[in-house]
Amino acid sequence: MSKKLKGNRVQVILECTEHKESGMPGTSRYVTMKNRKNTPGRMELKKYNPILKRMTVHKEIR
Repeated sequence: MSKKLKGNRVQVILECTEHKESGMPGTSRYVTMKNRKNTPGRMELKKYNPILKRMTVHKEIR
């Protein structure tokens, strides 16, 4: 169990968009922290996808 954090920092999950669209089995997901005050919208980062073996766009899911 993770302890509850105070303030604007929240834990978010980033999921690969290209892998999802391709229809291949499995998923590429990363867990990270974000500051709600600085990043009010959904986060979008380029991360490495080990299944596709390249850098892809990962978007925040809820």
